[in-house]
Amino acid sequence: MQNYTIFVPRLLSKKEYFVSGHRACIGCGEALAVRLACKAMGQNVIVANATGCIEIIASQIPYTSWKVPWIHTLFENTAAVASGIESGLKAMARKGLKADKGTKAVAIAGDGGTVDIGLQALSGAMERGHNFLYMCFDNEAYMNTGIQRSSATPFGASTTTSPAGKVSIGQFSWKKDMPAIAVAHDIPYVATACPSYPFDLMEKVKKALSVKGPAYIHIFSVCPTGWSCPGDLTIRIGRLAVKTGIFPLYEVENGIYKMSIDFTELRPINDYMKLQGRFRHLTEDVINQIQNKVVEKYEELRRKSVISDAVESGE
Repeated sequence: MQNYTIFVPRLLSKKEYFVSGHRACIGCGEALAVRLACKAMGQNVIVANATGCIEIIASQIPYTSWKVPWIHTLFENTAAVASGIESGLKAMARKGLKADKGTKAVAIAGDGGTVDIGLQALSGAMERGHNFLYMCFDNEAYMNTGIQRSSATPFGASTTTSPAGKVSIGQFSWKKDMPAIAVAHDIPYVATACPSYPFDLMEKVKKALSVKGPAYIHIFSVCPTGWSCPGDLTIRIGRLAVKTGIFPLYEVENGIYKMSIDFTELRPINDYMKLQGRFRHLTEDVINQIQNKVVEKYEELRRKSVISDAVESGE
């Protein structure tokens, strides 16, 4: 028997808070993810944006694609700036200088600015319990500066600093599990999301904004330029990442895991990898090694999770 998710149509606002005119690459999954996240956030936010692709493509002086208050920060201090925004808003409300209108501080960064350079500031902000939302838009390398590896780059992927060759497989380490690191801080809400599942992404952003305390969302962002794949396959590749178990969709509310969508059978990872040039050098043995690791991690997640009603066939 095959079970499929049935999505109930939702009324979606036509208002855009991340607008056209930016200079993202054709098929940029990150730009799509930011647009969806901004639709869900609305206007009552202040965004701190780390150096990275989104900051570069959307803020060329004198132009901007942002329709909300927005601050550019450095790679390493996005969470610290968001902490300061949140603290400043509370102080002004306490002193009667500004009414408390529920404005939320939001920090956004790529994987480099989150799992590597910005991890210290993010860990501190989560430990202190700041009431803010942090979103990592993960395209699995430092794409803005030349496709260098990060600790979010998947095992075996070729980048400019982990190139495939006679003595190199490409990326030599397994992808850092940043959502698990966030969960370890005992914060109220952690989730994964992908713009190939837009309503799931937007619902998670809304939920994250509603909680009191730190919230973290890790968003899968297909990068055609860095992954050597056609720009018109962005949505398909994102869905395959989920359907193969490479990037499961789940949320953790107050320590309780819940699968957002589950599959009766995972698709083979080669369905996902064969569409990307960064994996073309991998041998069958290495692909099988990765496949076993993916299945192992997926089953581990299922054991920890409450399985929702959202169940799909692996086909």
